[in-house]
Amino acid sequence: MSEKASVLFVCVGNGGKSQMAAALAEKHAGANLEIHSAGTKPGTKLNQQSIEVIAESGADMSEGTPKGIDPELLKRVDSVVILGADAQLEMPADAQGTLERWVTDEPSERGIEGLERMRLVRDDIENRVVDLLEELKVS
Repeated sequence: MSEKASVLFVCVGNGGKSQMAAALAEKHAGANLEIHSAGTKPGTKLNQQSIEVIAESGADMSEGTPKGIDPELLKRVDSVVILGADAQLEMPADAQGTLERWVTDEPSERGIEGLERMRLVRDDIENRVVDLLEELKVS
């Protein structure tokens, strides 16, 4: 393990939830945590509503770019977090970190759309990020 804890947030497109989680981890942990995000099938752009609601929370993901998973990174990070139910990921046999899945709130299942939906998703992810940082003993 490196002296600084490391985390990789993963979703399918790497344009919304995993980028949101990375931005929120940066907001709460700053330089005390090595933060990465990636997608199992990365898209081409970030979700504009995600960018907007993250900015409202005092974090920034506007400079992010969707990217795929780096197999070497996957092996060495302390924690891999899959966001949502859709992304599928197998950990390499020699991976040193833990893997967990956050099945995040999906307000659209309750008929909530647009920015209101994204704020609920953001708040759910932010609460989980704060809990993860406590587990990793990062503040």
